[in-house]
Amino acid sequence: MLAGILAVAVIGFMAVLGALNPPRELGVGTDRLGPDRAEPVADYLVRARDSLSGSDTEQHWALVSFTEPIAPQAIPAHSGGLRIGQVLHRVPISRVQTPLVAVQVPAGDAVAVASADAAAWQLLAQLEQTGPIDERYTRVMTVAISRLRAGCACTVGLVVRGTLPELRNLAAANGIRAVEALPADAVAGHFAVNPLLSEHTETVVPGPDDAPVPDK
Repeated sequence: MLAGILAVAVIGFMAVLGALNPPRELGVGTDRLGPDRAEPVADYLVRARDSLSGSDTEQHWALVSFTEPIAPQAIPAHSGGLRIGQVLHRVPISRVQTPLVAVQVPAGDAVAVASADAAAWQLLAQLEQTGPIDERYTRVMTVAISRLRAGCACTVGLVVRGTLPELRNLAAANGIRAVEALPADAVAGHFAVNPLLSEHTETVVPGPDDAPVPDK
């Protein structure tokens, strides 16, 4: 029972964070993690790999992008045991654009796994704040909320903190498409984040948004 109460408290805490920090590219500084718009994927992969070069032993914030979206329970296995600072979720629907949701998390695997529920609360808060912009928007948000609450394979990336050797080891692990590190002096909350999605195969551009939104 205590574990259940703690889980609810954690989700509530992260939901409040989400309501105060609606989905967007996070950060107000000049640092950025992730590919630029219209950047060739091959160029970004080289840039990400180069960011891990060096011999310093300081801690770095880094973006981990997956080969395919994963279920929340798989987050710990895709973190390399490193401190997770942020979890990125996006519900994949073929030919339908869905929002990227970034959830900041305190230390611990349990809260990272619970971040999918927090992401759903964050989208619900956004929907309530904006109102029904149009029918398609409402349907997209409703389906995304439902799938996140159901534990869908919708986690597309992590922001972690580790040394360059640790990050290089993580980059070589199965299921990891790219790891990009910031300089060691980058400050948490002061850099933008945009993961490399599995659907980006040649150039980083938005996909089509012309398919009907499913019922659930």
